Amino acid sequence: MTDSTQSARPVQPPFFARVRALGGRLLVISVSVLLLVGGAIGGYLIGRDMAMRPLADATELIGRLQPENQRLKQQTLGQATTIATLQGQVVTLRTTLNGLLPSENTYNVNANQSLIVAGGHLTIGLIGPPSNRAITISINGKQYSAGAGDVFNLTPDPATSCEVRVQSFDMFSAAINAVCSAKPQ
Repeated sequence: MTDSTQSARPVQPPFFARVRALGGRLLVISVSVLLLVGGAIGGYLIGRDMAMRPLADATELIGRLQPENQRLKQQTLGQATTIATLQGQVVTLRTTLNGLLPSENTYNVNANQSLIVAGGHLTIGLIGPPSNRAITISINGKQYSAGAGDVFNLTPDPATSCEVRVQSFDMFSAAINAVCSAKPQ
């Protein structure tokens, strides 16, 4: 009968057992160091890639938006030029309009029309159509024949002095300026 407690492995000398134990520890330490270094390098590469990806995306977006930005700048310059031109036209038109439209206290009276003017002190009417040289106007019920530039000084009441000036007239209407003021006492 054989002894069953003995192992089937050959017995090694103590020196080899120590080297083998030392080699196993060195192997574990080497593998651990390699894994740490590999993990650090892998972490660095992954982190760098994650940091560079948004930068690359932003660079691509900038590249796509620059032509549109240039187009919009050109459009803005064109619109600014158009606005400046239109503002110049508005000034010209306003000047022309101010020349055509009567100024303050100036009234356009059409044929067979009457207006209450000068703060309610005067009633001015154009009687019939104007002729080539004169018009017939009614001021507070009195008829006057007048040409362009004629001035009438009236006193509708003792405290008020009024001036009526015929500025111009054409075939259909007359421009009349009427101003009333209080008489000095």
